[in-house]
Amino acid sequence: MFKFPEGLYCDVRIEKVRATFVHYLKGELHEMRERETAGAFVRVFDGKRWYYSSITALDNVQQELDRLAKLAAPSKDIAENKVVKNMAAKKGRPHEFTGKDLRAIPLAEKNAFLASFFPAVTAEKAITMWSAVYSDTFTHKELYNSKGAEFVNEQQLCGVRVLMTLTENGHTFSEAAQKAGGEFSNLTGFRQALDGRIAQSLEFLRGSARVKPGKYTVVLSPLAAGIFAHESFGHKSEADFMLGDETMLKEWHIGRQLGPDFLHITDDGARPGSGFTPYDDEGAPAHKTTLIKNGRLAGRLHSAQTAAAMGEQATGNARAVSFEFEPIVRMTTTHFEAGNMSKEELFAGVDDGLFIDTIKHGSGMSTFTLAPSLAYFIKDGKIAGPAQVSVISGSVFDTFGLIDAISDKVELLSFVGGGCGKMEQWPLMVGFGGPYVRVREMSVL
Repeated sequence: MFKFPEGLYCDVRIEKVRATFVHYLKGELHEMRERETAGAFVRVFDGKRWYYSSITALDNVQQELDRLAKLAAPSKDIAENKVVKNMAAKKGRPHEFTGKDLRAIPLAEKNAFLASFFPAVTAEKAITMWSAVYSDTFTHKELYNSKGAEFVNEQQLCGVRVLMTLTENGHTFSEAAQKAGGEFSNLTGFRQALDGRIAQSLEFLRGSARVKPGKYTVVLSPLAAGIFAHESFGHKSEADFMLGDETMLKEWHIGRQLGPDFLHITDDGARPGSGFTPYDDEGAPAHKTTLIKNGRLAGRLHSAQTAAAMGEQATGNARAVSFEFEPIVRMTTTHFEAGNMSKEELFAGVDDGLFIDTIKHGSGMSTFTLAPSLAYFIKDGKIAGPAQVSVISGSVFDTFGLIDAISDKVELLSFVGGGCGKMEQWPLMVGFGGPYVRVREMSVL
């Protein structure tokens, strides 16, 4: 398709996106748009430096390749470069979406679907502020490189989200309900989920009590455990953070014991959902990477470049938020694997603790913080009423060592809105979820 210059590694990533976004604030339409974007990210590598640019004129890709090649220094040994050896070298099987195309659903139908949830919100007087969003994307990507690789990847994601602020007797609480999936039909049942979240939020607003700061046994929901895995460990597993940092490499050496033998964490771009990545943005196919196995550090997330630098295998985690950016090492769906204890048994082992159901936000590297939204006291193995928790925090190493139970079922969740941020690339869709995770002791404020 393209004439690639001799003596250089080159690749071209073409991206076409159709996106819908509908936003209401207290029932008033603030934004409704359908937008199509198209562009290409063009890269040239001479074994020493990368030269790249992004363009929206797809007819000029060859011209841009030739322009970048003039800046580079061709090498007859480019094929032996370690980075180039890690790049895909053959055609991949196309991943083409075969379900009901979101682009075929009229905007009016999407808008009416979103509006159908307004009565559930307006019927509750305690909800003093609310917004509702419907969004979807259909993405078509093509990748071509100078080693002969060709890849086509199509996927779509849609979702609905309602954010609410509840106020009563001087007390205020904010929560959200959302549902997402690969097809419009996956959003069926959102009304029931919304009704349940409103009732749960009212109970929290009216009956929650402030937690006394201290150390508690904490049970994390699948959502909370997924965010914990992402923030506390996933980012540390992205190998580009380690390049040139000998202290971090020594601290995070493969084989280091981090937790109990039943602790396993993986990153898997093949799992359906908002983190689904059939091919990364260098053409590497979806790959399940074991990051922790039997409690020990077992792997890292790589691009072709970081894998070459560290003498490890590329893992299919070179991702860019759009054609305007270069691919960097990013997570897909990072989660705890299932343990061998039922949810009921896990809760039964807590005499006096906390259950973290939903999370406002989180951050972390060697230390982490999670800001809970819906949280509950646990007394004698049972939920004992809503609890106001400002933050839970701790050292990653210490906290992993305090995990003493993991439930035997994994629940993976899809989302629209928000996403993972790294450097200037935000928001990138990733998957969250996991089993229930019990931590013997966590610092709670």
